[in-house]
Amino acid sequence: MSNCTVESSKVETSDGVKLHTRLFKPKEELKDNLVVVLVHPYSILGGCQGLLKGIAAGLADKGYRAITFDMRGAGKSSGRASITGFAEIKDVIAICNWVCQNLSSDRILLVGSSAGAPIAGSAVDQIEQVVGYVSLGYPFGMIASILFGRHHKNILQFPKPKLFVMGTRDGFTSVKQLNNKLSSAAGRVETHLIEGAGHFQMEGPDYDAQMVNLIIEFIASLQ
Repeated sequence: MSNCTVESSKVETSDGVKLHTRLFKPKEELKDNLVVVLVHPYSILGGCQGLLKGIAAGLADKGYRAITFDMRGAGKSSGRASITGFAEIKDVIAICNWVCQNLSSDRILLVGSSAGAPIAGSAVDQIEQVVGYVSLGYPFGMIASILFGRHHKNILQFPKPKLFVMGTRDGFTSVKQLNNKLSSAAGRVETHLIEGAGHFQMEGPDYDAQMVNLIIEFIASLQ
């Protein structure tokens, strides 16, 4: 993290939960006024913002501000995690509002990892400043849909540009399931498949640099 600085803050949600956040900032000049907000995997299975620090630091090294945060009930944040991720939508909205008010930015890219992807996707249309969305391992599969299925229509219906990144050996979603779901999606939709990568493997640090590059390429396409 030699080319970035990290600042911690507390952000309060509309229902009084206090979220622990980290802002990763480039030491050099900003490439873009856009801020990347990263939403971590399922809190109930141990998901926390620490899983995304490699991607956030990589984005800052490339000249972009990135924010990670512990959703309610995770890490140093207060509150209690929900089973289906609907309460956590308030967390994403609170962070994005904080970005607009404190970082003088009116452009946000939402990036959700695993269960963070449906949660972030449900927040997109509630935040005017979001200009695009990136999913890292969206859990579209049958079993995962028991928990997160009610989020799916939100991500598929909004017209803002979206990128879905997935490993071809994702244990929650097959390539066929991904393509079937996205066939009905509105607006510009891109996919990037990582050959041979499993769901949790793709969340690991070995893939951080590749995720950073894919996110930056996507940002460039939003100009």
